[in-house]
Amino acid sequence: MITMNDARPIILKLGGSAITDKAVVASPRNELINRMAEEIKRADLDNLIIVHGGGSFGHPTAAKYGISDGYKEDNLSQKFGCAETHHMMTVLNGIVMDALILHEIPAFSVAPLNCIVTDNGKIKMFDEAALRAMSKLSFTPVMYGDAVMDEKLGFTILSGDQLVSYLAVKYNAERIIIGVDTDGIFEADPKTSPEAKPIKHLTLAELKALQPKLGKASGVDVTGGMAGKIAELVPAVEAGIPVTVTGATKGLSIYRALTGQSVLGTVIEKT
Repeated sequence: MITMNDARPIILKLGGSAITDKAVVASPRNELINRMAEEIKRADLDNLIIVHGGGSFGHPTAAKYGISDGYKEDNLSQKFGCAETHHMMTVLNGIVMDALILHEIPAFSVAPLNCIVTDNGKIKMFDEAALRAMSKLSFTPVMYGDAVMDEKLGFTILSGDQLVSYLAVKYNAERIIIGVDTDGIFEADPKTSPEAKPIKHLTLAELKALQPKLGKASGVDVTGGMAGKIAELVPAVEAGIPVTVTGATKGLSIYRALTGQSVLGTVIEKT
């Protein structure tokens, strides 16, 4: 397996539910983003790839114009909606980048629109030249869920979770860390079922059995919420890459996960 540099990468996903208020359109959680950047800086990793979700920036526009379903012929407003969705993601990415650069993390933004083409919603082509060059110099690439061109659909939404899983498998990642707004995965949605019990460990088989029980996201989410997130992560788990899902809104959770310490959350492993 070819790795990007001498160390297998760690993939960190900052969920849209953690870095934005999904109940209010285009509402970043600046204080939390800043704290996460502090924890990333403190971890001091040179083999990190960051991917973030869309939250209240990308999802509302994508839902309004039906971007996930692809281009409807001669629908000019939908073409505008696709462009606006990408633009809103660059705005959120800019906010994340502001925090990373403020904390002197050598991070580069990498827009999926510019290097990825999908086919019926699944990644088909990935121009990795820039990402590999960044890795050789130990820069930290920062990618995100995005509106991308699609060979069958014209355009669609590439979820950050599919991107995380794809990168992890392609580069034989050491592990994946998913930062969300709950303390890991629960037997049911803890936001609507307060009595739901947290799950500390899942095997691949247990994960697949749990999928139908997972609820949809709160707020607008065109990528399927926790159920969609888990579905996209299955290929990485099948490849033997462990996944930790933890509450990114809790202080030191991201730092502890990045440095291999135990965290409040769910560990997913193949067996």
